[in-house]
Amino acid sequence: MPSSPAHRYTTTAIALHWVLAAALLGLLVFGWYMVGLPFSPAKLKYYNWHKWAGVTILLLSVLRLVWRLAHRPPALPARMAAAMPRWQHLAHHGVHHLLYALFFAVPLIGWAYSSAAGFPIVWFGLWQLPDFVPANPALAEAIKPWHMLTAYTLVALAGLHIAAALKHQVIDRDGLLRRMWPGSTR
Repeated sequence: MPSSPAHRYTTTAIALHWVLAAALLGLLVFGWYMVGLPFSPAKLKYYNWHKWAGVTILLLSVLRLVWRLAHRPPALPARMAAAMPRWQHLAHHGVHHLLYALFFAVPLIGWAYSSAAGFPIVWFGLWQLPDFVPANPALAEAIKPWHMLTAYTLVALAGLHIAAALKHQVIDRDGLLRRMWPGSTR
């Protein structure tokens, strides 16, 4: 089924989707790598890079949400919507809403942890961000697992999102993926 421009996301929405997907994947892999390193100046540098990337992802998420609110996503083609069971419609909307919530929760919790641990974020080494919460070691220890838990939840939901897109592409062959694929109009 061809994907008409009326059923495709805007070029900006597509670009933000794929840039954030790549950034989140890269940051996840980098996060796994850096936490396994022994304490060293390099590890401290990598933690700063991780924070910079997290703040950048937070800002891109704000931009993406603003864009989405100002540019309504395209409706599913009627034939495709009719073929989807109700639970798939609910899952589609639920996963998208949770993904958006986690795009904000993960970096904000990381920022709170960094602030509570007494390590300010100096974005790209140039701009010191205000502390999100006051320095408090006990609070830092309470917040720390939440950053990891929300990050893993984001990964799980992104995996579900990817699996659903692949199911539509490979099993249903309904062209749903073309709505978000860069440069694809047919």
